Amino acid sequence: MEAKKINNCFKDGAISAAFIGDSIAKHQAKTTIGAHQIFLGQVRKDMINQQEVQAIEYSAHVEMANIVCNEIRENAFKEFDLVCMHIYHSLGIVKAGEICLFVFVSSKHRKMAQKAIEFIVEEIKAKVPVFGKEILEDESHVWKVNQ
Repeated sequence: MEAKKINNCFKDGAISAAFIGDSIAKHQAKTTIGAHQIFLGQVRKDMINQQEVQAIEYSAHVEMANIVCNEIRENAFKEFDLVCMHIYHSLGIVKAGEICLFVFVSSKHRKMAQKAIEFIVEEIKAKVPVFGKEILEDESHVWKVNQ
């Protein structure tokens, strides 16, 4: 029995606008797609202990996180009529204002894509073992709490 290929959902550093744009452009040839939905998670410059967050340093149990992301992916394909799906999360330091999570789904119809993106993002936040340390102005670190 052949083992399933596990996709790597991680990118080093911030996810660039060029990467996002290129991902979208690659789907123009797929003419069975009628709708795309994109979720972009961005690092906020929150205030913690009277200091601004300058960045988040992301780490993960990469092997386990990739397995969970792939399970979310498989479940989403079973639950929703999707043509295509991509999940990318940053590792390492991502500065305030930069993109740290990129989820991209494509389907024949917009409502299916909308429902799928909500499901996928909620599953990622709840289940994928990714950890973030917020880096404050004085360079101290505070573990990030998912919301």
